[in-house]
Amino acid sequence: MDFEFTKEQLMFKKEVINFAKKEIVPRCAEHDLKGEFDMESFRKMGDFGILGLHFPEELGGQGADVVTTVLAGEALGEAGVDGGLTLSYGAHTFLCADTIFRHATEEQKRKYIPKLASGEWIGCMGLTEPDAGSDVASMKTTAEKKGDKYVLNGSKMFITNAPLADVAVVYAKTNPEEKHTGISAFIVEKGTPGFAAGEPLKKMGMKTSTTSELFFNNCEVPAENLLGQEGLGFMYAMETVEWDRSALLAPFIGSGTYLLKKCSDYARKREQFGRAIGRFQAVKHRLSELKIMTEAARGLVYRIAWCKDQGRPLNHLEAAVAKLFVGDWSLSPSNDAMMIFGGYGYCHEYEVERIFRDSRLAPIGGGTSDIQKMIISRLL
Repeated sequence: MDFEFTKEQLMFKKEVINFAKKEIVPRCAEHDLKGEFDMESFRKMGDFGILGLHFPEELGGQGADVVTTVLAGEALGEAGVDGGLTLSYGAHTFLCADTIFRHATEEQKRKYIPKLASGEWIGCMGLTEPDAGSDVASMKTTAEKKGDKYVLNGSKMFITNAPLADVAVVYAKTNPEEKHTGISAFIVEKGTPGFAAGEPLKKMGMKTSTTSELFFNNCEVPAENLLGQEGLGFMYAMETVEWDRSALLAPFIGSGTYLLKKCSDYARKREQFGRAIGRFQAVKHRLSELKIMTEAARGLVYRIAWCKDQGRPLNHLEAAVAKLFVGDWSLSPSNDAMMIFGGYGYCHEYEVERIFRDSRLAPIGGGTSDIQKMIISRLL
């Protein structure tokens, strides 16, 4: 087994870090404080090639492999990019654009992927509902076939990018009598009559990522906007798990490395009782545990990315282990950083305060830690 990245991959990671530090990071604190989405940074990510990294060149992408794509997400976190922007990027590229790329017709790919890869359009995925989170099969949103159209009715909840999205991949029941096999996926564009987004939710963290409900009130979608085949929507949604357990987790790993550097520097400079706090055993232990956990999380995530590159089918047990570990683990380094920085860590002027708030989503979004434990125990 080769655990080394190629020279080209390491060079690319360095380029992403330098790009992010120069073009994105200087505005992160301002946008987080205001709770605003940074459209300029998002478009710059598109110009740089990050938003469409793994798509073919003929569709506006770079044709990168999965490991390189995951590496880009880690680089953003390591540079200090806020979690809200990386969350919006993940929902846009992997939950929306990639699902279209995998299952759309050639005409649909040419219509949507270039605009999404460039950042001209913003995408979102509508799966979760007010009463159907982890229990996807209990969704109530329906899509009834009427002639050459599908009529959608229902609502979605906690949808990343919803208030800004130009296009959404929406899951609905085409056969309400069935459970998983009754779900289908649709491409719904902004401005479609009967389709609307709610007011942005006020969140604890990830403040630069806009989140809201989606509403469908007799929303008529052309039949050709059915994504793939009827009844396969649940399978399509589960395919996004591969990305959720790799590319969407990568920024948290990068953020861990970022915190380790910040804490190490602070521990060398901050003095108490006549010596640097880094000489105290308690601080040394926090730093060493942060390093250990970061490396362990990195191994789990890149294992999934590597298997995806090899064309291996997703191992749901490994995926659940990775999600659970990274989700729960991400709370530890941000909490330790708060303790190392003390009162300063509680202030907005220091990045550890923002990272602490952002990290709290990791054990919740994309399948809670409790759900991951259920999956792991069942598969065992």
